[in-house]
Amino acid sequence: MNLQKMFEMQKALDDRIIEEKGLQGQDLLPNLILALQVELAECANEWRGFKHWSNDREPRTKHPLEVSPNGAFRKGGNPLLEEYVDCLHFILSIGNRLGFNNDATIQRIIRRAEERELEINIGIEKAFSHLMSLVFGFYFSAGEDLTYVRSLERFLNLGKLLGFTPEQIEAAYMEKNAVNHQRQEEGY
Repeated sequence: MNLQKMFEMQKALDDRIIEEKGLQGQDLLPNLILALQVELAECANEWRGFKHWSNDREPRTKHPLEVSPNGAFRKGGNPLLEEYVDCLHFILSIGNRLGFNNDATIQRIIRRAEERELEINIGIEKAFSHLMSLVFGFYFSAGEDLTYVRSLERFLNLGKLLGFTPEQIEAAYMEKNAVNHQRQEEGY
């Protein structure tokens, strides 16, 4: 997975949105943090494994062949992967905003994710909850790179826990990034 390329693509999308929506100079970090929290919750909802009260706890990995009300991304795709990639968009935006998009930091994140891969069997429920608490911590530690590094590292490992390969994640990111640009052209 080429994280550097995805950071760059996300920056291009974010710059476009800021320019077209007249958001220059505004502190968008609180919006991005809240958006990431919402998307993580949506991803957990598509995973469904925490719903001990339900008989339907299987992850939503297949969509019926229909177009979603808000766009063309879900046409028989994988809703769980789609929500995971929505999270990726926002975590990359936050990294760009905080300046953690340089090659040294990205390599550090990848190394940490690989080193901690042995520890990822904590359970998906705990992985989601831990990641959400780290993301909440952005409000209090926005300038500390360790919080962001840990968050992205844990996010990448969550993808592994959910069964996604780096290639699947990158391909889904590329597709959704193109959809997001299309949505901007259409006045989303």
